[in-house]
Amino acid sequence: IKRDLLNALNIRQGQLVGRPAYGTRIWDYVFESQAQETQAGMEREIQRVCGGDPRIFVQSINAYPQENGMLLELLISVVPSTNAERLAIFFDQEQRTASYV
Repeated sequence: IKRDLLNALNIRQGQLVGRPAYGTRIWDYVFESQAQETQAGMEREIQRVCGGDPRIFVQSINAYPQENGMLLELLISVVPSTNAERLAIFFDQEQRTASYV
């Protein structure tokens, strides 16, 4: 499930042939100034991507601007479990990749 989520976050929306809604627009936010509106947009985009996988329930999202990207910390539950797991995902502007840290 975590690998599927990371794959969705590494593919720009519209790049997967036959599935135009798959992927994310989060990379558009990563390259913007790190204002409150940008962080709110990133959080909405994470909710949208995670909402596409019925196995994932997002409990909370925290965004931390970094020098060369953005660190997002997600608290998720795998449905139907109630056990929460914290995921830290770094969006690297230079490499243009998302990875777990």
